[in-house]
Amino acid sequence: MTSTDFDTPRPSIVLLAVFGAITGILSGLFGIGGGVVLVPLLTIFLGYQQRLAAGTSVAAILPAAVVGGIGYAVQGNVDWIAAILLAVGIVVGAQIGSYLLAKVPTGFLRWLFMVFLLAVVVSLWFVVPQREAEIDISVLVGAGLVGLGLVTGVLSGLLGVGGGVIVVPALMFFFGSNDLVAKGTSLFMLIPGSISGTIGNFKRNNVDLRSALVLGIAASVLSPLGSVFATKITPFASNVAFSLLLAFVLGQMLYKTLRAGKK
Repeated sequence: MTSTDFDTPRPSIVLLAVFGAITGILSGLFGIGGGVVLVPLLTIFLGYQQRLAAGTSVAAILPAAVVGGIGYAVQGNVDWIAAILLAVGIVVGAQIGSYLLAKVPTGFLRWLFMVFLLAVVVSLWFVVPQREAEIDISVLVGAGLVGLGLVTGVLSGLLGVGGGVIVVPALMFFFGSNDLVAKGTSLFMLIPGSISGTIGNFKRNNVDLRSALVLGIAASVLSPLGSVFATKITPFASNVAFSLLLAFVLGQMLYKTLRAGKK
């Protein structure tokens, strides 16, 4: 029996399935892991501790990322070379972030990241990518993609933010990707990170496998629907919806940072 057996909530399967469905739709629609929504749902409504919620979320999003990524791939909306380069960077970066977590003060870094999120939220209303736009791979661009994955992995490890909220806007604004390719590529990039994170969390008893299984199944069923929705709305509407999601993430981070400062 592990230490988490005593304090792990036992929520109903129906409620977990509903939360998983919400996560799956958002994952497929925006190309993100969905943890930015799932973690607060688990902590606020189901009483999970932050660390257990995060670990369960990482495990639950794996099937949704796979199925949602396949949905984008079938429609030709994945840049495989970019996804591989990003994955290489994010796997290395996640290890660096985990190592630095106990050594680097994250306060300034958190505020800097919130400023970045605010800039992205504003930019999404004015910079709309064309659906025909593609990433022109070159040696310099390839190095930049590995670097983006590296930075994303480090920030994910240090701040606990999902990689998709960084990678999707970065691919659109800095690498010339259209919104659909950015989302599909992001989902495939998340797969190795989810596998690695789940293995580590399992070893540390930071994942509720029962809940992750229910959440993951529900999320994977609805994730393709989100990817279909993404192709049916205009790039501008997609930007607006994504900006609202990022504003939610920004609000969460700001609230937690201010509350921690008061304590």
